[in-house]
Amino acid sequence: MTKNVSCNVNSRNVVLTMLEKTENGEKSHIVLKNTLDGYQDIDKQTRAFITRLFQGTLERQIELDYIINIYSKTPVKKMKPVIRNILRLSVYQLKYMKSVPVSAVCNEAVKLVAKRKFSGLKGFVNGVLRNIARNIEDIKYPVNEEKKLSVNYSMPEWIIKLWIQEYGINKTKEMLTSIYSDRRTTVRVNTGRATVEEVISILENGGVKVEKSPLYDKALLIWGYDNLNSLEAFSKGMITVQDLSSMMAGLSANPKKGDYIIDVCAAPGGKTMHMADIMGQTGMVDSRDLTPYKISLINENISRMGYKNIKTTVMDATVLDEKSIEAADVVMADLPCSGLGVMGKKNDIKYNVSLAQIKELVKLQRQILQVSCKYLKKGGTLVFSTCTVNKYENDENVRWITENLPLTPVSLAGILPKQLGGDKGYVQIYPGEYGMDGFFVSAFKKI
Repeated sequence: MTKNVSCNVNSRNVVLTMLEKTENGEKSHIVLKNTLDGYQDIDKQTRAFITRLFQGTLERQIELDYIINIYSKTPVKKMKPVIRNILRLSVYQLKYMKSVPVSAVCNEAVKLVAKRKFSGLKGFVNGVLRNIARNIEDIKYPVNEEKKLSVNYSMPEWIIKLWIQEYGINKTKEMLTSIYSDRRTTVRVNTGRATVEEVISILENGGVKVEKSPLYDKALLIWGYDNLNSLEAFSKGMITVQDLSSMMAGLSANPKKGDYIIDVCAAPGGKTMHMADIMGQTGMVDSRDLTPYKISLINENISRMGYKNIKTTVMDATVLDEKSIEAADVVMADLPCSGLGVMGKKNDIKYNVSLAQIKELVKLQRQILQVSCKYLKKGGTLVFSTCTVNKYENDENVRWITENLPLTPVSLAGILPKQLGGDKGYVQIYPGEYGMDGFFVSAFKKI
């Protein structure tokens, strides 16, 4: 529902509500989208302020809590949730939004405390913030390397330790740095609707900045626009938002014209549509997912993009569909995972996953792979991919597949861009590599 509040919206109160929603389990990217959709009349500057303050407060939460705990007698964990979040969003402004005056940060925080009916805590909040503001340039960070990285990059220490153990300290630092780097939006051109050059022309005529991807000729980097939905190329289905790393999964499937493809965990449909596009509207992609809601997301994208060679089905990927046994030329298994490769876009992932959960996810992944393998014809291709970075879910699953399923790795050299390699049949893309999300892609033939 659109609200006419362009002039008098209280941006910090909006952000506070958003933070409360994520603390109660809602996904941050969905909260952000729904909020901005609900305030479509606000000006570009206010929209940018809300977005930055919300995302920044979330992604820097560990560091913000560390700073607050130094200057507050009450530990963050013992504070009332509303007070905790008011302090977090205020300290983020003090530390990372230098254009906002200290007086404005403190005064607006106190107003928020009163607005939320906690007037008795106005003095406490004001005192903590004034103290932090005076000392913000002199915060002492941990000396221990792992703890220091954890606070500096607001990354749970167990992830730091895992990455150092698996990839080394230098690669870990590169990945951590990349999570905070500014990124342009990556879109894939729907060549059934327009050529790449036509799309570039339409976007540039609409004031959008465009750059071709150096890795894939159907991928464009765009920036300098206000609202994606208002772009002609988007509304007319000429482009879809898809990270370049995700496109590598579609390329790895290497579908041929007329193929029958099963995409077992397809929502929101990026890889489904990419494979349909590669086949030039021939063949069929059977795009499946667990719930009607997820299928509705796929259908929404199919409708906008105009693909005719896709059908959607509500189906549990862990349950064998007898009718599909040995029916598919290609099976796309982009499986549920910990999401450690997309933390730059989904800021709350790192706070909602644990090593124990990763090990449970591996069991689920192998269950789905075991079922998915049965859908392949002999000689068919299975693509297994995740949007994460850890060896439990990636390298170890490749080893398990080759030891337990009638599948053999297929070289991706000559299929994927040469910069990525892939001669062993799999590629680990690290966060920030060529501007991409962290992603793992592997391909196998049924023998």
